[in-house]
Amino acid sequence: MIGALVTLGGLIVGILLGAIAPLSIPQVYSKYFAVAILAALDTGFGGVRSGLEGRFGLAAFISGFTANTLFAAGLTYLGDQLGIDLYLAAIVVFGVRIFENLAMIRRLILGRFWTF
Repeated sequence: MIGALVTLGGLIVGILLGAIAPLSIPQVYSKYFAVAILAALDTGFGGVRSGLEGRFGLAAFISGFTANTLFAAGLTYLGDQLGIDLYLAAIVVFGVRIFENLAMIRRLILGRFWTF
């Protein structure tokens, strides 16, 4: 439970810092950052889910966060070099995983506080 709270707190702090910081991303790099943000969100929600399930590991979380984000940006770069929109595959996969993790988080929270 503490791991889930740490992950959720880090996610909220990151979103707030990103919203407050006067940072603009050049249009050329927007695809890379969009995919990297999706990968980071996927890892964050996966961390919250694993924390709620009681199997959170900080080393696995940090390595997954780094590897997923770099791999997604690298896949986008490779697609650009080949002239193929590979970033769309990453967007679909990460989007599906984010919604699956959100559904499991919702069920875990509902299961703890309400019994039907």
